[in-house]
Amino acid sequence: MRELNRCGWASIQGNELYARYHDREWGVPVHSDRLLFEFLVLEGAQAGLSWLTILNRREGYRKAFDGFNSSKVAAYDRKRIDALLKDPGIIRNRLKIESAVNNAKAFLAVQKEFGSFDRYIWGFVPNGRPRKNRWKRMSEIPASTDESDRLSADLRRRGFTFVGTTICYAHMQATGMVNDHLVSCFRYNQV
Repeated sequence: MRELNRCGWASIQGNELYARYHDREWGVPVHSDRLLFEFLVLEGAQAGLSWLTILNRREGYRKAFDGFNSSKVAAYDRKRIDALLKDPGIIRNRLKIESAVNNAKAFLAVQKEFGSFDRYIWGFVPNGRPRKNRWKRMSEIPASTDESDRLSADLRRRGFTFVGTTICYAHMQATGMVNDHLVSCFRYNQV
């Protein structure tokens, strides 16, 4: 069987989790508010860590954060946060856990204002459609863009935390707001 040509980061020898994530999710346009919230929390949790660390704990996060139900997460109190700090299924960092709760509250405010978080966030790419880049090498892919700068600034203005421009660009890549698959990748034309 012929090996598929993937983006370099997804071709780490023997890492099926990265390959599955790359092949099935990364870069696919997301319009589900629940899934957009999930990626927002996971991208914030990833700050300073590898994405593989987060993927390995993704199911733990889903369980710990009530399936990423933003209404439930927004209602977490000090007792629930303290319990999460003891949960080995997630990154036990107080600032990142408190950020998830804070961001759930801000997320609900955005939903109320725009009708959905989806409508809000997709407004940061031209015509609300994915930007299809034409990168030939991994080294060409930026860590941030003007769009991620604007998104980061607006999220912070609305009270979100752990939403720096690099985190926002990673979120945009993960949720298909930009297609950053290399042109040689088998997924490039599929998403």
